[in-house]
Amino acid sequence: MTTGITKHSVMIAGHRTSVSLEDPFWEVLSEIAAERGQSVQALIGGIDAGREGQNLSSAIRVFVLNAVRDPRPDPA
Repeated sequence: MTTGITKHSVMIAGHRTSVSLEDPFWEVLSEIAAERGQSVQALIGGIDAGREGQNLSSAIRVFVLNAVRDPRPDPA
């Protein structure tokens, strides 16, 4: 089973940046955003605000993992 990596361009705090993630992470991130009634870009902005120097792609993967493990809303 191969998983593609897709790069998306997002605007965070007024700056455009690219984020590369495996397709399953994008899919779950989109589901989480939809459940919360927000855009993926807004959700990524919240993750970015709390990542404390961690690589953004890694912070998103950890966020998704935590959301799957504990589905209670995260403040991101």
